[in-house]
Amino acid sequence: MSEIRPWRTIERRKSRQIMVGSVPVGGDAPITVQTMTNTLTSDAVATIDQIRRCEDAGADLIRVSCPDVESTAALGKIVKASRIPIIADIHFHYKRALEAADAGAACLRINPGNIGSPDRVAEVVRAAKANGCAIRIGVNGGSLEKHLLEKYGEPCPDALVESALDHIKLLQDHDFHEYKVAVKASDVFMAVSAYMGLAEAVDCPLHLGITEAGGLIGGTVKSAIGIGNLLWAGIGDTMRVSLSAEPEEEVRVGFEILKTLGLRTRGVRVVSCPSCARQGFDVIRTVEALEARLQHIKTPISLSVLGCVVNGPGEARETDIGLTGGGNGKHMVYLSGVTDHTVQSDEMLDHIVSLVEAKAAQLEAEADAAAARVGEPAE
Repeated sequence: MSEIRPWRTIERRKSRQIMVGSVPVGGDAPITVQTMTNTLTSDAVATIDQIRRCEDAGADLIRVSCPDVESTAALGKIVKASRIPIIADIHFHYKRALEAADAGAACLRINPGNIGSPDRVAEVVRAAKANGCAIRIGVNGGSLEKHLLEKYGEPCPDALVESALDHIKLLQDHDFHEYKVAVKASDVFMAVSAYMGLAEAVDCPLHLGITEAGGLIGGTVKSAIGIGNLLWAGIGDTMRVSLSAEPEEEVRVGFEILKTLGLRTRGVRVVSCPSCARQGFDVIRTVEALEARLQHIKTPISLSVLGCVVNGPGEARETDIGLTGGGNGKHMVYLSGVTDHTVQSDEMLDHIVSLVEAKAAQLEAEADAAAARVGEPAE
């Protein structure tokens, strides 16, 4: 794609790769999408149920808070039930990090400088090494160290980067290198600038995020601008879209950002018009219904839904399945960019869903057959 359409080329920053459980992060690995549970971790059943919904939405990694011993006590059961690696969120108490590592967490989210004396940092690193844990250093504009705030006067990109480098040194002093770093801020300008500065200073994987971004709509826009800006510049190896919304919504938004930039492909990519008086059917309600009913599709498929023939045929030529509104409740369906047949309004939703499901099954079967051929012995 990049050779044919060079304006779509994104050259990713070269970072070294680490493993978070079974998932590679950094290097040439796909950019991972993660989220965080909001249930009480001590309630293992509720937490596992939420993790399952996030898995279904496509999450690669998931973080759970471990603020107390009841949480780390439940962590072992949660780790065993989860199909994706668990990141334990630790803030100040180093013993929670030790317990989480022993319970099977794939990664510890800590700031080494916040957990106490050098001896305690050494204990956490030993536990991480012994259990094969990675560490995510999580610098945040809202919780910078006092001496950095005094030095810089306020949170700023340079302060975030300096904090990250200080924490990195604490790990490197113990010969620990399986770490990734985030320098998050709620201010988009600050976060983007900090990540760009850190990207030049280190070779470790970077975890992207605009922290405290807001609700579903406002937070999505803010995150898309900040995270999208960095990804477009080739910066970022893993990401979380922080929203005041359910965790599975964070995952869906994360994949939409990656799909828009051509960095990941998963599920149905919908091209649809904003609708107008020319529409032959209710585009807004139709798209809402299709997005809800097609969330189970994981195979990459493109679907165009256009209300009239002004742009409909042109968009349909570029998608796997297309729908263009016509007169008298009769609408045109395109398959692989070619006019194929018509469908009536009352049958339209079920028909398009069945076409997408059939296309997904076809593509999955073709992929399985191709994989089987690769595994066949040479004649």
